[in-house]
Amino acid sequence: MTLTEQLKEAMKDAMRAKEKVRLGTIRLALSAIKQQEVDGQKSLSDDEVLAVITKMVKQRKDSITQYVEGGRQDLADIEAAEIAVLENFLPAALSAHELEQIVSDAIAQSGAQGMQDMGKVMNVIRPQVQGRADMGQVSQTVKAKLTA
Repeated sequence: MTLTEQLKEAMKDAMRAKEKVRLGTIRLALSAIKQQEVDGQKSLSDDEVLAVITKMVKQRKDSITQYVEGGRQDLADIEAAEIAVLENFLPAALSAHELEQIVSDAIAQSGAQGMQDMGKVMNVIRPQVQGRADMGQVSQTVKAKLTA
């Protein structure tokens, strides 16, 4: 079952259970996926769907930060609930040790010598960690390894 099909099934389940937040969040995700498909004039693969969901999670995390700074905890709580729903469709997050191992392997595989080779390393890592790690954290780990 593709990720899009899983989302559609989860939407049906949320409708039956009358879970408004879950239903609304899944509909937003399906809408974003459909928009990408229309823009690209092709159906999305599971990896591309993961990228859309990951982007949605990142947007919500940014919104939470802004809402908390603006004193709108009520809106931050809504965004946090949406993140919880979206994360159910993402693969399990990588531990710090697993991330370190992937970065070390990517550096060895790409033959990176320093910071000028960071792009090469990130291109090797990106498909492996898509949806499983925050790319900001990945970037920091790569920088730390390349400068050490």
